[in-house]
Amino acid sequence: MAVFDLDYTCWPLWVDTHVDPPLKRKGEAINKVVDRYGQALSFYPHVPSIFFFCQRHNIAIAAASRTSAPSAARQALNGLILIDDSPSSSSTPKQVKSSSLFKYTEIYPGSKLTHFKKLHADSSIPYSDMIFFDDEHRNGEVGKLGVLFVEVGSQGLDLGTFTKGVAEWRARRSARGEDEGRKEADPATKM
Repeated sequence: MAVFDLDYTCWPLWVDTHVDPPLKRKGEAINKVVDRYGQALSFYPHVPSIFFFCQRHNIAIAAASRTSAPSAARQALNGLILIDDSPSSSSTPKQVKSSSLFKYTEIYPGSKLTHFKKLHADSSIPYSDMIFFDDEHRNGEVGKLGVLFVEVGSQGLDLGTFTKGVAEWRARRSARGEDEGRKEADPATKM
C-alpha cells in the first residue's frame, strides 16, 4: 500500500491555514481547485503520475493526514480532476476525480500511528507492505509499526523520491526473504 500525507507532500500548502473553503473546481480546470477568494490548490507536478502508476499496478492508495480541516482536504480531493492518459487506458484520455484513486482515507487530527492502525485494520495489509510518504520527520514514528517511512523534501513528492522509496521497500522485503518466487507477481518490479 502506498500511503500519502497531503499537506506539503501532495500539494504545496496546509489546507487548514492557506485556503478558505469551500474548495471548488472552476470551469474545466485540470488538477486545480480554488477557494472562496480564488486561492488555487493543485497537486505537485509528479503526484498525478505517481497515483496513476499505483493504480495501473494494483497498488492500494491511501491518504493519512493530520489536518485540522478534514472537510477541506476532502473537498480538494473531490474537486481535483486529473487526466489519465496512461498507455493502458483507452485511446481517449479520461478525466478522473482524484478522490476515486484513494482506496482508504484517514484524514483527521492526531498521531499518524492512529491513522496507520486504522489503515491496517481496514485493509488487513501488513505494516511491512506499507510505504508512507510525508514531509514531516516526526511522522517517521510509524516505523515503529514496521511501515517504511520516506521523508519528502521541501519541493513535495516527486518521481525520484517515490522511486527511491519503492527501491528501499523492495530491498527490505528481499532482506526478509520475501522475494523468492514472487518477483513476477510484484507490480513494483515493473517500475
